[in-house]
This record gives sequence, C-alpha cells and structure tokens, in this order.
Amino acid sequence: MTPSAPATVHLTVRIDRSADEVYAYASDPSHLPAWASGLAGSIEKSGGQWVADSPMGRVRIAFAPRNDFGVLDHDVTLPSGETVHNPVRVIADTDGCDVVFTLRRRPEMSDDEFRRDAGTVAADLEALKRIIERS
Repeated sequence: MTPSAPATVHLTVRIDRSADEVYAYASDPSHLPAWASGLAGSIEKSGGQWVADSPMGRVRIAFAPRNDFGVLDHDVTLPSGETVHNPVRVIADTDGCDVVFTLRRRPEMSDDEFRRDAGTVAADLEALKRIIERS
C-alpha cells in the first residue's frame, strides 16, 4: 500500500538577492502572472479586490498587508467559494534569502493532485528566482 501524501509540505527556493528586493517584487500582485502562473495567468484590481484568471478558474486573492517581516500570506477564494490560506515567507540570510511556501493539502485532493499542486508551486518559486536574479 502506498502511503498518502503528507498534509503539509514546505517548498523552498534560495534566491541570491536581498530579502527586501525579493519581498518588494513578490508582494506586488501585478507581478503574479510573471512568476506564479500556477495561480494567475492574468490579474486585475476590481472593486477593491484582486481578481485573477487561474488554471482553477476566476479566483479572488487577498494579500497580507505590506510588512517588515517578509510575510507574503495570501488567501485565494476559489470559484466554489472555498478560501485557501497560503502562508509564504521571505527569510533573510547574509547573502540572499529563502522563500518558503507552506502548501496544505485540501481534504478532497488525491495524492496525485497534491503532488501536482506541489510541483506547480515549486515551478512558480523557481520562476520567481529566475526573474529576481536576472534583474
């Protein structure tokens, strides 16, 4: 019998830029389509909310207020009305930073769906790394 995927995984990417630089870029919702294609193919502010066309359909995204702690948490409200909380941190280190995304398995997800979701998030984090390190 194959064990089920864990309920929570922490996906991390190391970026060779300052935490402040990474946070400034990643905390701007208008940049999401460039690096987070798993979440947003396009995004716009509508009625005071960020609305994105995503692989899951049209979603609303609410971001944590800008802060000095590297917190990039965001809630994604799916077309079904379900809201998924996504904890994300930019953690400073002496010569760069780590970006850590905590992915939680939703109850209805199969092992394969959760693995695909984790792969998508990991690819998005790698895209963020490429963009930031190129600048």
